[in-house]
Amino acid sequence: MGFPGEPRQLTGSCLCGAVRYTIRGPVRDIWACHCRFCRRLHSHVAAYAACAPEDIAIEDGRKLRWYRSSPSIRRGFCGKCGAQMFYAPLDGGHFSIAAGTLDEPTGLKLTLHLCTAQKGDYYAIADDVPQLAGHPRNGAGNG
Repeated sequence: MGFPGEPRQLTGSCLCGAVRYTIRGPVRDIWACHCRFCRRLHSHVAAYAACAPEDIAIEDGRKLRWYRSSPSIRRGFCGKCGAQMFYAPLDGGHFSIAAGTLDEPTGLKLTLHLCTAQKGDYYAIADDVPQLAGHPRNGAGNG
């Protein structure tokens, strides 16, 4: 079984352009994470697409830095501008890409709100996209 999503080629970068990437292969539509960790990391809700780790190529990754946010998760960001770019479980099951770093048009759409039990009290989720109280992998926040 392959990674879910439509095969496509997408590109993206951080704010300053020092870290660029290309995805060649299936890409999962966008999930919005409302957990406390994502909200602190991104200063609000985090939105991620995902692909198989072997389908993403990071160009000149010397500016890319990794932060191990939990025993099983690492997060990639630009060491120059600080843009949050990637979420990568150490088990290698998938590679998540911050949706705001993708070049448009993406052809992707928001398909799930997750960790809604931890959402901020200062906003409402006011669309018809399905909601999940926890995370589909472990029921908790992303870490």
